[in-house]
Amino acid sequence: MSKHHGSIIEYVVRKHGYNISDLARELDVNRRSIYNYFGSQILKPNVIFQIGRVIRHDFSKEFPEIFEAEEFQDAFDIQPKFGVESVLSTDEAEYKEKYLELLERYNELLTNIISNRDTLV
Repeated sequence: MSKHHGSIIEYVVRKHGYNISDLARELDVNRRSIYNYFGSQILKPNVIFQIGRVIRHDFSKEFPEIFEAEEFQDAFDIQPKFGVESVLSTDEAEYKEKYLELLERYNELLTNIISNRDTLV
């Protein structure tokens, strides 16, 4: 059973409150491409790396089979053009937590469906 790269990246991006439009602008792609990334089972390592560089996240934790922590150290020297919304209202924070919880449950459901399909074949 393999990891769903897009879901993992979406979780990290949303967990830290990164703006999708800003992320797309920084990566020089359109918003639709970002959503396509989120929906992709497998992403090229350079795409994951570039997203990690922009959002300043070390994806070697989520993808140790692809990256080593040292690969991201130098990438963080580049300052992103946008900032993270640091203060969320109580309602926004509550909805964010609910969304992340639903996203985690959805990922578990997908994992179970894939593993059940693999055992039936």
